[in-house]
Amino acid sequence: ATNLAFNGTLAVSGSAYAIVVRTGDGTVLGQIAGLTAGEEKAESPMSHEIARFVRIIASVALLTAVVFFATGMGLYNDFAFSINFAIGTFVAFVPEGLPATVTMLLTIAAKRMAAENVLVKDLQGVETLGAITCLATDKTGTLTRNQMMVTNLWTNGTMYAATRAHNDIGESISSGNITGVREILLTSTLCCSVKFDRSDVPIDKRQLLGDATESGLVRFAFSRLTGDFDEVQAQHTKVFEIPFNSANKWMLSVHKLTHDNGPLTLMMKGAPERVLRLCSTILYQDRIIPLTDAHRAEYEEMYQYMASQGHRVLAFAQLQLDGSAYPENFTFDKKRANYPETGYTFVGLASLEDPPKHGVREAIGRCRSAGIQVIMVTGDHPLTAEAIGRKINLMVGETRDGVAARTGQNVNDIGEDEYDAVVIHGESIADMSDADWDLVFRKPEVIFARTSPKNKLEIVTRAQALGHICGVTGDGVNDSPALKKADLGIAMNESGSDVSKEAASMILLDDNFATIVKGIEEGRLIFANLKKSIRYTVTHSIPEVIPQILYIIVPLPPMITSIMILVIDLGFEVLAALTYAWEPPESSNGLMKLPPRKPVTMRSIAMLRARALRHPPPPIDPHTGQPIKPSRISQALAAVKAPFTRVWWQDRLERPEGEILVDGELLSWSYLEAGVLSTISLIVVFFVVLNHHGISPRQARLMAKDTSQNYFNKDSPDYTYNGRIFTGDQQFYALNEARTGIMFSIYIMQVFNLFICKARFRLPFGKFMFRNVRTFYGFGAGLVLLLIVTYIPPLNTVFNSSYKSIPLYWLIAVGFGCLLLAYATGRMLVLRKSKPIQWNQTIDGLHMHPTIWSMRQRTKSIDVVV
Repeated sequence: ATNLAFNGTLAVSGSAYAIVVRTGDGTVLGQIAGLTAGEEKAESPMSHEIARFVRIIASVALLTAVVFFATGMGLYNDFAFSINFAIGTFVAFVPEGLPATVTMLLTIAAKRMAAENVLVKDLQGVETLGAITCLATDKTGTLTRNQMMVTNLWTNGTMYAATRAHNDIGESISSGNITGVREILLTSTLCCSVKFDRSDVPIDKRQLLGDATESGLVRFAFSRLTGDFDEVQAQHTKVFEIPFNSANKWMLSVHKLTHDNGPLTLMMKGAPERVLRLCSTILYQDRIIPLTDAHRAEYEEMYQYMASQGHRVLAFAQLQLDGSAYPENFTFDKKRANYPETGYTFVGLASLEDPPKHGVREAIGRCRSAGIQVIMVTGDHPLTAEAIGRKINLMVGETRDGVAARTGQNVNDIGEDEYDAVVIHGESIADMSDADWDLVFRKPEVIFARTSPKNKLEIVTRAQALGHICGVTGDGVNDSPALKKADLGIAMNESGSDVSKEAASMILLDDNFATIVKGIEEGRLIFANLKKSIRYTVTHSIPEVIPQILYIIVPLPPMITSIMILVIDLGFEVLAALTYAWEPPESSNGLMKLPPRKPVTMRSIAMLRARALRHPPPPIDPHTGQPIKPSRISQALAAVKAPFTRVWWQDRLERPEGEILVDGELLSWSYLEAGVLSTISLIVVFFVVLNHHGISPRQARLMAKDTSQNYFNKDSPDYTYNGRIFTGDQQFYALNEARTGIMFSIYIMQVFNLFICKARFRLPFGKFMFRNVRTFYGFGAGLVLLLIVTYIPPLNTVFNSSYKSIPLYWLIAVGFGCLLLAYATGRMLVLRKSKPIQWNQTIDGLHMHPTIWSMRQRTKSIDVVV
């Protein structure tokens, strides 16, 4: 229909009566709102992985506590003793500082991203941006400026380039008085409906109010016209106008522009084929001559060239009205059509494009080099979308039509492996099968054109169904359903609607697509640093658990208490782990050369579909159309039965594709390698300190085993060994000094581990280990904390420490730390050979030089003095 307006449409001029035919959900905006409200936000990859890790650790800790509680009861039949031991084991297994560390790391990263003009609404979005494998982006306003600019003119038989660039065809415009060029500039200035927001500032500082195409023509005209732009419009006033409409597809106006035959000049611009149809003459080689078939053929060639570049093309025509028939005071009437309707002079063509934003080409190139599939989803014509895509590195390969044209074959004879790029029309999306979607997403270069909001939502859903972690950028209301459905919705701040900002998880404050690359790199960095932080934090669990086990199994004196564990976990460990938030990458561009941590491969798709078959969707309620949720009792029973089913074990034993936050390699280092070595270190320190006080390891075991006496307390009975009497106070202070040695041993080993965990791909040596100054602040603050709880006597009672502790014994831990460093170096050399780093393959054809439109201000052709 030609007389319907959407809800929310603004009438910028004129007056009319309207009848409301749809309200609320019945309007187009209401339908979009329904799509948006019906979508649930997917759980971020990191949330899922951390929740899984926490469940595993909590289950192991709880199971261990129960087992050792039962063991304690069986060996000693002492409930208080056993429950105390179980609690200590549970506390030692659970990394209490991990949730706080993760949250603060993400918060610090989000604050750092805000300084880069990326506003994060959801903390998990910081890491999700670094994990995306597919980025679906809108074109207008996101990749392009949403500001039309003139690119080429064809007039007077000559092609002109509006700006000088490496791919422009035509002569440069050296003057605004060139024949044909001046006529197009005057028509753009006078035959238009664009208004300025104000007139008391220079033209280049004014805001244009009106159609984007006309605004581009006016912007070009005032930059090229000789003379004062405002005076040109004032001198040649408009006496008659027929506005552009969808029936005529042209705009006509008559102005007081004197010529040899009279005072009035008719001007026209519009769709090329419509304007040419009304012309009988042409401005060609400085003369007005009859329009011939040769001229039409040349016009067609120029028109096809401009359109093939994805440009919007307009034609211009003029007619110098005869003064005898049309005097200056002649009254034109649209209804009577008392104006010439044919016989115009064809002046020429002008092409305009919405140019890419600065830095977009390089940004998309870097995204693709990082293994991210970038997809354009736009409502524009397929040819326009493809032309823009080829300018911004989104499409560099051939389409099926391109291969057919190059080889001279029939399109249907081209195999799927012969082309890498596809352009899908939105109308064909509804008819695409699952196999068709698989073929589309296997292509590295994909553009969807003429899409609707429902199509965009379908594209995101299909990408996620293949296992893609999907990011979506957009600025309009029609983008909001896809923004909400995506794993990460990215809205524009300046040009974006309030609806899109509300649906998105992240907002680009400067509307610059290139900012996303910084966000992706920051997201990958925060994942790497989170992994390093968790690797570091979990390492101290084994040195805390093993002493608890030795306490009841051997038995030995209580080497470490629950309050000491909390001092370690929530004290110096948190301070040191937080410093990873500021850890720079190991190399300048290394992160963006790695594939996404969860790449989509044929194997990952097969695994995802096999899992989907094992877990069929819940039944649908026929009345509401919503999934039927089981009751809480049913869910609890299913959770209890799950470990005894084959499906549960298949899910647990299935090896995930890609890299996860907490993997086997991390757990092996933390629990079996560094953890065990740290445990040996603290045991050696513990017994050396006790031996310094005259208590040998064997004697310490015998004293702990003697359940009839409660040794190692202030009120303990005296203990005689080799003629030496150990009073209760001596036993108590000896044990506390040994415990203090344990705390310092864990601290020193973790300082070495702090530096070792910095290196994931390089040997743990070099300047990169010391670039993060906050590392020294972190373990320095931890040292101060330990010194406070050790050497301030009143705190000794609370934290089971001793101010008499001798720092000499800490050198034992330093020796073990050097051993850990040597082991880590050898381990890295072995891993380099057995599991070499897989870098992304180089993509041929990417143009990584600055976006051409960002350079044109430096290379413009000679400007005319106004």
